[in-house]
Order: sequence, then C-alpha cells, then structure tokens
Amino acid sequence: MTEYPTSQEGPQPVVSGGGTDEAGHGKAPIAAAEAVRTHAQGPGAEPGGSPAGLPRPRGAAMSRDGGAARARDTGAARNAASDGPQALPARDTAEGPAGGQAGPGPGSPHPVGGDRHGGGGAVIPAGAGAGTGTGTGTGTGTGTGDTVARREGDRLRFVGAATRRIARGIDLDEIVLGLCRATVPTFSDAILVYLRDPLPVGDERPVGPVVLRLRRTDRLRPIDDLTDAASGGTIGAGLDLAGAAGATGELDFSQLPLVGPQGDLPAAELCEIRSGGALAEVLRGVRPVFGSSAAAKAALPELLGSDHPLPRGNRAVLAPLRGRRRVIGAAVFLRSPERPAFEQNDLLVAAQLATHTALGIDKAVLYGREAYIADELQRTMLPDSLPQPTGVRLASRYLPAAETARVGGDWYDAIPLPGSRVALVVGDVMGHSMTSAAIMGQLRTTAQTLAQLDLPPAEVLHHLDEQAQRLGSDRMATCLYAVYDPVSHRITIANAGHPPPVLLHLGGRAEVLRVPPGAPIGVGGVDFEAVELDAPAGATLLLYTDGLVESRLRDVWTGIEQLRERLATTAQLTGLDHPPPLEALCDDVLDMLGPGDRDDDIALLAARFDGIAPSDVAYWFLDPEETAPGRARRFARRALTRWGLEELQDSLELLVSEVVTNAVRYAERPVTLRLLRTDVLRCEVGDDSPQLPRQRRARDTDEGGRGLFLVNRMARRWGATRLSSGKVVWFELALPPGHGRR
Repeated sequence: MTEYPTSQEGPQPVVSGGGTDEAGHGKAPIAAAEAVRTHAQGPGAEPGGSPAGLPRPRGAAMSRDGGAARARDTGAARNAASDGPQALPARDTAEGPAGGQAGPGPGSPHPVGGDRHGGGGAVIPAGAGAGTGTGTGTGTGTGTGDTVARREGDRLRFVGAATRRIARGIDLDEIVLGLCRATVPTFSDAILVYLRDPLPVGDERPVGPVVLRLRRTDRLRPIDDLTDAASGGTIGAGLDLAGAAGATGELDFSQLPLVGPQGDLPAAELCEIRSGGALAEVLRGVRPVFGSSAAAKAALPELLGSDHPLPRGNRAVLAPLRGRRRVIGAAVFLRSPERPAFEQNDLLVAAQLATHTALGIDKAVLYGREAYIADELQRTMLPDSLPQPTGVRLASRYLPAAETARVGGDWYDAIPLPGSRVALVVGDVMGHSMTSAAIMGQLRTTAQTLAQLDLPPAEVLHHLDEQAQRLGSDRMATCLYAVYDPVSHRITIANAGHPPPVLLHLGGRAEVLRVPPGAPIGVGGVDFEAVELDAPAGATLLLYTDGLVESRLRDVWTGIEQLRERLATTAQLTGLDHPPPLEALCDDVLDMLGPGDRDDDIALLAARFDGIAPSDVAYWFLDPEETAPGRARRFARRALTRWGLEELQDSLELLVSEVVTNAVRYAERPVTLRLLRTDVLRCEVGDDSPQLPRQRRARDTDEGGRGLFLVNRMARRWGATRLSSGKVVWFELALPPGHGRR
C-alpha cells in the first residue's frame, strides 16, 4: 500500500517489508499490494476512490441484491505484484495535497471522487494511514503533526460527504442505500443494516416483541481474477479471520466473512430482541461499540446469529440507530483482515453516520405515512369505478400534479338518474392541499345528493354554490354539470367557471361547445344558465379540468384549441365511420402533455353516446283509476309482441300490475309507464307521490304488502328514486338468449 509521507523535506521511501496487524500476523509487502490494486482497477477505474495518499480498499463494492463486480485483468495484476516495491515510486508530500486529487501517472494514487454514484467527495476517514486505520505506514519524521492533521481533515470531509449522501434520500430504501454506498468501501469493507419490523410511526408504541429485520447489506467482493478458483478450495469455506494474511508474504483475497460458500448471507434475517439481553443493553446505550468489547461480543451473536463468524480485534463496530424517540435498528460495520482495524475516532464517525441515518429513516417513515394518507384520501374521494348506464359508455383518467403533490381538488363523477339518464360531473377546487381534497369530497357528496333529487343542472350548481359559501369565504371551485338523456338524444349542460367541453362527432369533426361560462362556485349571488344541445349517437363528449389545457407555457384557450385538434386527428386515424376506442382516446389525449405542461392535476371524463332508438321505447300515461293496472298489462303485452319477447309476458304482466297498483293507490295525477329494450328489459313507473315504497314481510292476515316481495324475487334488479315531482319505481328483466338489443 502507498503510505503517508511523514516529512516534507523529500520523498518518503517505500517500505518493502510487510507490517503486522494488532494480532501479530504478518502483512503482505506493501508495494506489491498497491501494484495489484492499481493494475486490477485499471486506468479507467470509476471515481470514488481514495484521496491522494490514501489507499483504496481492495475489491469492488457489491450490494446484497447482486451488483456485478468490476472485471479485472488477472495476468496484469499478477505481473504487477511480482515487480516488487519498485513498482510504486515514492511520492513527495508536496506533490500530493491531502484530500486532493493526485495527477495521473505511473504509480499515482487514484483520484478522489464521490461515492460510487458520483456523489461529492467521499474520502477515507482517519484510521487510513500512519500505522492505524486503513494504512500500514511505519515511517516517522518531523511531518507527523501534518499527517495527523491531514487525517483529521480527511475524516471530516468523509463525514460531510457521507451525511450528504444519506440526506439526499427521501425514501426509506434510498436512505439505507445511501448509508451503505457512503461507507463501503471507504469506511468499511462490509455493512449490515437491521431495522425494526414493522417500523414505528410517530408516537406509536409496539404491542409485541421488538423484531429487527435485515434490511440491506453491502460488501466488498474479492478480485475474482486473482483468486485461484482451480485450486480446489471453496471460496469462503473454513475462513480463518485472524490468519487471513499469512506469513508467506502474499495477499489472501478470500471472501469476507459475510459471504458464505455459495455467495449467500449467513447473517440472520430476523432477530427478536430479548428484554434485558445483551443486544438490548447495547441498543439502549445508543453509542457505537467495538466488536471486541464485552458487550458487543455477547450482542453480535444475538443479532447476526450464533453461526455467523465474527472478526477478531477492532474490526467490527455495532452502531445503534436511534431516531427521535426510540431505537429503530442497528448497523454493523466490518473490516477484512487485510485492512487495519477501526480506531477510537472511528466510533465517532460511526455515531455520526448512525445518527443521520436514523433521523433520515424517521423522516422517510413519516413521509411515507403522509403519502399513504394522501393517496387513500384522493382514492376515496374519486369513484372506484364508473357505472355502466344504458345508452352511454364511460372512461376516465386522473393524474396528480406531481409525486410530491398527490392530492388535489380535481374530481369527476358519473351518476345514474331515473329514466335511464346519467349525470356527468367534473370539477376543480382551488389548491393542491389536503384541505382542497377535503372540500372536493364535500362538494362531490353534495352533487351526488342533489343529483338523486333529479334537480335541473342549473339548480344543482346553485345549491353547490351555497354549500361552498357555508364551508368558508375562500372556498372556490369550478364545476360543469351535464345530464344526458339517451332516449331523446339530448344533453343539458350548466357551467360554473369551468373550461367548456369538447364534442367529437362520428365523422371526425371536433367542436368546442358553446356553454355559458358562469361564475365559479363559492362566489355567491350569481345565476347559472343551462343550455340543451343535441347528443347524436356515436359522438364523444370530453369533460376535463384546466390542468389538461393550461400551463405556464400556454394559456387556456390555446390548450383547448390543441385539444380539439388532437381529438380530430385521432378520429381520422380510426376512420370517419368508426369512433376511436374510449380508453385509447383518453391515453392519446394525455399524450399531448409536454414536459412543462404538468402544473396542475388533471381529471378527465369521456362519454360515448350510444343512445336508445325510438323503436326500443314504449311510453304511456295512465289515469289513477282502478282500471289502470289492467290497461298497463295490455300495453305491456303489445310491446312484448312487437319486440318478439313473448317469453317474458307472464313475468312482466305480473310485476307491472303490482307496481302500477301501488302507484295508483297514492297518485293524484296520471301515472307514467315506460318500457325500454336495451341489453335488458327495463320498466319504469312514475307517480307524483314522494313516498318511496319499502319492502316488508306481510302477515298471514294482511291483504296487501306482497307486491314488492314478488318484484324482489322475480326481477333482475329493482329500485325506487325520488324526483322533484314524485318518484319512479323501476325493475329490470333479463332478455331471453338471442333477443339482445338490435
């Protein structure tokens, strides 16, 4: 190894003999070892090595989940090792400033880099030279004080670079990975990180035993090309840690103690901390301890498993990871026999690394909980799935503004209404916070309630405006509410400050609908105007929020025009007589977003109007008389005959008779009867009584009360909906095979 120069008066001579470790075992020749590493890494070795004058630990770093080792040239490495001490000329102290980058040239140290991912300036901490740490220097001179100061500066720079690498992560795995990559191979040859399972959040207290799970390991992999695999010996088998560097003067590149015979990890995956045990005492003490201490000798087997080999001397450091309120894990740093043991100041480095890692993990866990809450809130505020109403097909998309802003005030909804109609709603609450999401949820619930009352669209927006004012003076939102009737092929739209919808016709023409803009919800004291427009079969209506068409790079009307052109282009690609598939259309619309167009979250709702043909609808008015049920049965029989559904005649006549009888009993104005043939046969009976029927079990002596029981048993589905002028009771019957909608 290249050692520290101890004087600035001239070059430091290279020591050709081997040193000894703290156990008294022989060391390999220093210059030969450095030559092996220099040739093995090659001139194109990646940055992240040691600073000037500090040796790079042998091997290439490899994570537990299988990072590949750097390839090496076996012949070149062996030839370099045979050159002896002369392979590495002495280096003048003045030419290689401490912690700086050495210039290129034969025998020059590797340049200083960051961590293995190009991070900033990670360097070997103290203990990396002058007879301690990672160096094996034996020289003395007047520059000893400068060398010590240089080592302390290296230590501080390493701690700064390592903590910055750890602090860059916001995710739990990123933080743990940052610790591993910052310390291996710079500070240690291997590391094991254990974390509590599960990790506590905030003030949560564990109810069961404390369990540590091995979260990640990182280690050095040996120079495989320099290992004689043909010798018949199994790598890692029968490893003598104390005698890894033999007295023959040759380096032993056997595996580190972490790696088993087949590259597996003999360390325990799970460890249950026993109350009052040695491991519990070490973790309670918080401070890192050497593996050779009495406490660690008893704690490490409990943590790693009794079968795990432990290195001798101060080659292991056990560092508890303590968060803001409790210990959340432990880290074990290990060094191989070819590297000097840890020294006392390395405990301070381990403590700093453990503290920053534990605090980062605490933040990551809290951030993960907040992100989970935000995701769940947003998910529950939006519909899990869209309904499948008659005569219209639906598709939707929602995109948050960014990963760091997962909640917002955008929402969409599709609400089935009586008479096979459907309400289409899209809205946008101001802001991207949890408050905006909560207000959005309240407005969406209010809109659903108002829709079930079958109020006109303008009236729905008026009540939403009143609700927003009750929530607060600054609760503002935009909303577009539309009601589609598949029977009349008409749509009624009311707008409250929202971008206008775009209608894509079957022939490929896309138009922006002329809808009165209105004032946003929450302004108060304004009227909303509704317009009724044609909704031809095969057309597609696109409702969206302003995040789709407005950004810092374009105004809203430019974005709307680009959306219209995009829809027309997509329709031409699929053919003028075939509308584009809804799901693919939504994806294609979102593809128009550029890198700078994601300033706001986006809600998108697409509706394909299929409609119901007039020949599939039968409608009658019945006076509230005793003869009304008989007339209803006769009308229903005629409709079934016209549609070729005589097989349903008995069932339909019985159910129609029961429902019409209940309606006539309480109605004062004519009762409506409507039959619709789609993929099912739907019957709707309306009257002016607001009281909804309820199914009940009739007693043996009761004359009535059994009609809804029959409807519930014989119908595929049934229900009752209150209207502004009464109610509608409906039921559905499945069509016979081969009698689907034509």
